[in-house]
Amino acid sequence: MKKRILDIVVIMIGALLFSLAINLFVIPNDLGEGGVTGITIILYYLYHWSPGLVSLILNAILLIIGYKFLDKTTTVYTIIAVVFNSLFLHLTESWHIETDEIIINVIFGGIFTGVGIGMIIRVGGTTAGSTIIARILHKYLDWNVSYALLLIDLIVVFASYFIIGAQSLMFTIVILYIGTKVMDFIIEGVNPKKAVMIVSKEQNKIAEQVNVIMERGVTILYGRGFYTNSPQELLYIVISKQEVSMLKKIVRSVDKEAFITIHDVRDVFGEGFVDI
Repeated sequence: MKKRILDIVVIMIGALLFSLAINLFVIPNDLGEGGVTGITIILYYLYHWSPGLVSLILNAILLIIGYKFLDKTTTVYTIIAVVFNSLFLHLTESWHIETDEIIINVIFGGIFTGVGIGMIIRVGGTTAGSTIIARILHKYLDWNVSYALLLIDLIVVFASYFIIGAQSLMFTIVILYIGTKVMDFIIEGVNPKKAVMIVSKEQNKIAEQVNVIMERGVTILYGRGFYTNSPQELLYIVISKQEVSMLKKIVRSVDKEAFITIHDVRDVFGEGFVDI
């Protein structure tokens, strides 16, 4: 229950940040956006329809169509995100920041967008619209959520060319790119993992110390040396970036002739990391 409440608070904050991105940086500078929000902005430029109300209607329709592709928790979180996003779009509609620097607006628009949507997706929700489609692509085609969202958004953005013009279109693409990179950072976290392979004659001692000192699990893989044709045990360990120096210190103290390879790992699921 406590986690659910915390998740809802995160979704509310994410919705607020996304709404601020639109009302403080995008609309005042005649820029565009992707997905449903991009469509609502186009309709605002053309007919001055309320972005909050139009966003609520369009997202509700897409949610009805796409809810079956989402699990129960995601559906509930998405409904919450859509409601608060529309509410904050309406409440902050008159908010403004006095700045004539378009580049500053573009940068902060991208940052606010990326952090806002990233927070919502990180706890398991979506902002409906194109995000639902992006999550469907991720679920069935294993597409990266952020880049699937970017592709879908670009389609809407290019369609807005006829309303906002070439220069605003280019700035909008920059906003989307910044937002995607920031969103990726928020979703994947600030603590990248490393996969380490160790070849050593003292693999048992190294594995024991890793278990005791670092409290990390070790997997033994069985291989064979090509030149010597002799069987060889390899240690496979997944650790955080901050733990690399400690692991190297352990290996150095046991076997200075050990062979180590370290690989970047984007996602780690399982005991000791993130639940699947």
